[in-house]
Amino acid sequence: MEISQNLSLMHLILQASIPVKMVMGLLLLASLMSWWYIFIKMFALKRAAENTDSFEREFWAGADVNVLFQRVNQDREAAGELERIFEAGYSEFLKLRRQAGTSVSVIMDGARRAMRAAFQREMDGLESHLPFLATVGSVSPYVGLFGTVWGIMLAFQNLASVAQATLAQVAPGIAEALIATAMGLFAAIPAVVAYNRYTSDVDRLSNRMESFMEEFSNILQRQVAKSPS
Repeated sequence: MEISQNLSLMHLILQASIPVKMVMGLLLLASLMSWWYIFIKMFALKRAAENTDSFEREFWAGADVNVLFQRVNQDREAAGELERIFEAGYSEFLKLRRQAGTSVSVIMDGARRAMRAAFQREMDGLESHLPFLATVGSVSPYVGLFGTVWGIMLAFQNLASVAQATLAQVAPGIAEALIATAMGLFAAIPAVVAYNRYTSDVDRLSNRMESFMEEFSNILQRQVAKSPS
């Protein structure tokens, strides 16, 4: 009965050596932060996908481009990622078009550069925190393994001073060391799953935004080509 109590999870954690406790604390902090970022990215990417769907439906339904531009321009912070890309490109298009003597190629290059710059800013926002999840997913198992190796090493060092080693003497030290590996896996697995899922979601949004930029550029080029010189 005494061995069973000594092998309880909380008792093993409290009785672990200082280095192993530091490893466990680091892994616990990494796990909590990764879960925080997992939920943040889940809601952010869901909102980005919904905003992209809504704007694409409105745009391709034949909405007036100038009306859309005015609405987005009045409140860019509340606008979605694709709306801000549209606003940046159309704003540059209108500015260059008002300048007398500006060629079609200069106008279109300016609009494309503006959309590309806005696209890069939006992608930076969508990809934020993903490197942290990747780091936690790749490093946590090794950090946990370090804690395990250290704990087992101390357990065998303590046995050196014992005349006759028994399972009851070695089991607690090995058990507390293995907790570090378990915590490393507990931190790594959700981070890896979330990173792979969110990277795929970001890639899909990126492809949709790039497709929209190409199609919108073609629309603007036809528009400026039809206008009188």
